[in-house]
Amino acid sequence: MNILMTEGARPFSAETLTIDHAAETDRIVAGLREQLRGMKKRGLVLGLSGGIDSSVSVALAVRAVGAKNVFCLFMPENDSDPESLRFGRLVAETFGVEAIIEDIGPTLKAMGCYERRDAFIRELVPVYGDGWASKIVIANALEGEGYNISSLVVQSPDGVQSKHRMPPSVYLGIVAATNMKQRTRKQVEYYHADRLNFAVLGTPNRLEYDQGFFVKNGDGAADVKPIAHLYKSQVYALAAHLGIPEEIRRRPPTTDTYSLEQTQEEFYFSLPYDRMDLCLYGLNNGIEIDAVATAAGLTVTQVERVWADIAAKRKATRYLHLGPQLVQPVVEVKG
Repeated sequence: MNILMTEGARPFSAETLTIDHAAETDRIVAGLREQLRGMKKRGLVLGLSGGIDSSVSVALAVRAVGAKNVFCLFMPENDSDPESLRFGRLVAETFGVEAIIEDIGPTLKAMGCYERRDAFIRELVPVYGDGWASKIVIANALEGEGYNISSLVVQSPDGVQSKHRMPPSVYLGIVAATNMKQRTRKQVEYYHADRLNFAVLGTPNRLEYDQGFFVKNGDGAADVKPIAHLYKSQVYALAAHLGIPEEIRRRPPTTDTYSLEQTQEEFYFSLPYDRMDLCLYGLNNGIEIDAVATAAGLTVTQVERVWADIAAKRKATRYLHLGPQLVQPVVEVKG
């Protein structure tokens, strides 16, 4: 568990998630050093998106192994927001790490990523093509009972948007094509890690890790994941302590995966991260539902729906956390 400040008798609130930033930094840094010694690696490679999680991870990596032993990659593609590259460069300059651009757009095009995705979109919107943009959005878990239904949002070249209910085959096809992006990035990270004898650092926070908000063998693949135990709001607080530029700390979390701008709660989560953290912490720590509802500004019914959504995502994404399954253990090989 991360190092929480003493709560006393205070009611449950965002303050409950306050951590000792200096002690937590020291603990993560010590953990990274020990893990690298065990792997016989001398540094860390990571993809730098300019988001809060990768920015905090860079700062922690530099404290653990020094700037000269941290290598960062900017990996834009055809749908990337140019602001991500600008923010990534700002982080690299702030912490003095080497960083290079690996444009994965041509690779994705050669593999048919965009063509495959667009073919599935055209099953619903036959005129979809050059100049159009799209994203996937999910129904908010607070709005009703039952399954979350994903919809396709498309925007025509003249800026007109429309929303379309997707059959499972279209949804799965679009996601399968889009997942090529995360898996291609990870291939590039491991190439550089292998040539440098570095380890690959993954950047999920606790909310993403718990809820399976990652691609298996894509952004879910890594040798170390130093902030996976931290709630997203704790990552933001740690960012201020570590000196992450304020401009980055003010940036809303995005997926930066689809060609239309997309927030994480549009695509996956029921609520903005700060309220999701309160609901997740409350569920994890047996906090009374009334107290969670008050702290998160929700009704008890809404918290019940969020908790049900958390449980459903844990069940649906359990396989993402599993390694390859063996019919019989190979006892001589220890994991």
